[in-house]
Amino acid sequence: MALHRPGKPTQNAFGESIDARFRDECLNDTPFSTLAEARSAVTSWKEDYNRNRPNSALGNITPAEFALKSTLEKQAA
Repeated sequence: MALHRPGKPTQNAFGESIDARFRDECLNDTPFSTLAEARSAVTSWKEDYNRNRPNSALGNITPAEFALKSTLEKQAA
C-alpha cells in the first residue's frame, strides 16, 4: 500500500496516515498463517474502512450513507 516514493513520506501525508492505520489496525492485530488468510483479513479491513467508517470529509457519515444520500438527492431533483 505504498502511496508515496520510498524515503519520501512527507510527500503524501494521506498515504502515511492510511499506511499507519492499516498497519496498526490490520497487520499488527491479525496473525496470518497463510497467504489466503492474509488476503481475507486485508479485504475485510479494506471493506470496513471504505464502507462502514464515518468519514470527516463526508460530514461524519459513512461512505455508504453518503452514496445513498447522493442517490436519493439526484432522484428527488
